[in-house]
Amino acid sequence: MQLHFSPSMRHVTVFPGKGVRDFLKVKVASRRLSYRMVFYSLLFVTFMLRFVFVLTAMDTIETECSSLGCVGKKLGPRIWGRRLESRVPEEIYQILEEGETNELVMASDVPQSLEEFMTEMKSKRSDAKSFALRLRAMISLLEQKTRTAKIQEYLYRHVASTSIPKHLHCLSLRLAHEHSTNAGARLQLPAAELVPSLSNPSLHHYVLASDNVIASAVVAASLVANSLSPESVVLHVVTDRKTYATMHAWFALHPLRPAVVEVKGLHQFDWFARGRVPVMEAMEKDREARSQFRGGSAVIVANVSEKPVVVAAKLQALSPKYQSVMNHIRIHLPELFPSLKKVVFLDDDIVIQSDLQPLWDIDLRGKVNGAVETCRGSDKFVMYKRFKNYLNFSHPLISENFDPNECAWAYGMNIFDLDAWRKTNISATYHHWLQQNLRSDLSLWQLGTLPPGLIAFHDHVHVIDPYWHMLGLGYQENTSVADAERAAVIHFNGRAKPWLDIAFPQLRPLWAKYLNFSDKLLKSCNIRP
Repeated sequence: MQLHFSPSMRHVTVFPGKGVRDFLKVKVASRRLSYRMVFYSLLFVTFMLRFVFVLTAMDTIETECSSLGCVGKKLGPRIWGRRLESRVPEEIYQILEEGETNELVMASDVPQSLEEFMTEMKSKRSDAKSFALRLRAMISLLEQKTRTAKIQEYLYRHVASTSIPKHLHCLSLRLAHEHSTNAGARLQLPAAELVPSLSNPSLHHYVLASDNVIASAVVAASLVANSLSPESVVLHVVTDRKTYATMHAWFALHPLRPAVVEVKGLHQFDWFARGRVPVMEAMEKDREARSQFRGGSAVIVANVSEKPVVVAAKLQALSPKYQSVMNHIRIHLPELFPSLKKVVFLDDDIVIQSDLQPLWDIDLRGKVNGAVETCRGSDKFVMYKRFKNYLNFSHPLISENFDPNECAWAYGMNIFDLDAWRKTNISATYHHWLQQNLRSDLSLWQLGTLPPGLIAFHDHVHVIDPYWHMLGLGYQENTSVADAERAAVIHFNGRAKPWLDIAFPQLRPLWAKYLNFSDKLLKSCNIRP
């Protein structure tokens, strides 16, 4: 058998063998490609070309590689599932971590904004090193400007919060004038027939220690306005000798009947006038030491090595509030009110929005202080405070005696069982730790009466429901008005007091609504909502 192929390869002839005349002729199909096959082939090639182009472009951008060999070198490992890490990010990170651009930070040609930086990079087509150096210089310059602006803000707030506004100074002068010329402003508080109420244990006794007249007026008005039985309310207003006349004049001219209001200066308390008061002696030493230790606001602001939050804390430590006897005198409540068994202590920067009578029904279970904890709550900025937030646990005196993670509690609205208090050494402990802080160059805590209070009342605190005391309205504006209105007591602790111009405008009406701005004394001093 023989096979014969035609020249065109389209025919094949089969010869069976010798003597056989028959043969077979086979026609081979044409070598045509279908249109469908052509279409799918082109589609696949197009996709592959686009894929290769993207990978090539990425490699070229990262390594400035443009040769075909370099592209192949980069493309090969990716096809096999491996990726060569670019060296550009490491180079940038290394330069950003080095301190090579200090001289550039002060240069006048450093980009002042991201827009200027991007324009410069696009125009010069800088390499990675130049890119990183200029980026670091720009960021360093902007950080310096931000720090300066934050510190200036804290300084201005410090000045605003520690100064007496003109209209409040005017009110004090007007009240002092009323006290000296108006017999009605000198009426006995309370009236003679109501004096027995001051020691009646069946009534509800509240203590307010303050030298701020308008703040005290709001606390007293809100307390009585929201009480379901105001006839059972007895408010003891304690102030200093300097403010006594103006405080007495206000409450004499603005009676809160049927509640009973007593205004008393510290100099009128027998216990205070008899002799040495430990906390007063400690305060005098604290004032002298703090003024020398801190060096004043100018020195604090001039320190370029400290973070703005640290500068703010040190400025706050200079606030006269933390050196005021009104802020410390609460530790001597049992001595000031020897005939009382239980009191509710109120700060002058709070507003009462609900009846506080249920507080008297709370069983303190032998504890001295009923207070709201400040380490549990949805607002971490306010309700996330533990001992480590107030005390310096790097000092051995603190670290050896206390747990840094122990929950803190709030001053400002506290129920005090004075009978239980008198059986403890709380006041002596408070005084002891004030002395320890002085001997340690004020290094045990930064400021205020809460840190020594946390120590003195350690293991003597009964936790009450957070509904009774909402904090933070004076140093942050995250609290909504709706949430604040649902609390029994709101506390404007912080610099942004509601009687100052720096108060948060959306929160101030919660305080201002308890003042009658049509009052002639307020109008004459231009005190407005």
